Amino acid sequence: MVPLIILGAIVLILLLYIVGTYNRCIRLKNLVPESWSNVDTELKRRYDLIPNLVETVKGYAAHERTVLESVIRARAAAVESTGSPESQARDENALVGTLKSLFAVAEGYPELKADRHFMHLQKQLVETENRIQAARRFYNANVRDLNTITEMFPSSLVAGMAGIGRAEYFETDDVALPDVSFAPPAPGGPSTTR
Repeated sequence: MVPLIILGAIVLILLLYIVGTYNRCIRLKNLVPESWSNVDTELKRRYDLIPNLVETVKGYAAHERTVLESVIRARAAAVESTGSPESQARDENALVGTLKSLFAVAEGYPELKADRHFMHLQKQLVETENRIQAARRFYNANVRDLNTITEMFPSSLVAGMAGIGRAEYFETDDVALPDVSFAPPAPGGPSTTR
């Protein structure tokens, strides 16, 4: 009777492990697309800011047509990109590259840099980039957890039986925004504190 109880306990523990691992795999499998939607939302927020930014720069630097057109093309490609995170990352990196060029152009126009509308858009873009980074970190952490459980033994057996595989990370370049001072300079020049 004792060996039967021990065997039953082993089977029960094994069954509990399988059910627990299966449920964890399913939870992570569902969490990855949910966290991707956070990334997608923030990317759309960035896409919405770019046309206003381009129009503002165009008002001061209309002869920089090539840069402005490249930003518009890169934005359109990024908006239309709905593939895997890896393919979307390529389009996002192209967009980030053009945004860097746009801000490099803006550096040559002091009137543009002082424009309130431009500064407001730049501030919104900084906030959006921070939100994109946070959403990307959350998504990549969930991908890491899912990939870990699908690769580690013996949980990989349960994940394999459930048809749950690896997910792709979302790695992009960061938009290197110039330092933005949102407060007007003090009369008489910058002050130093000692």
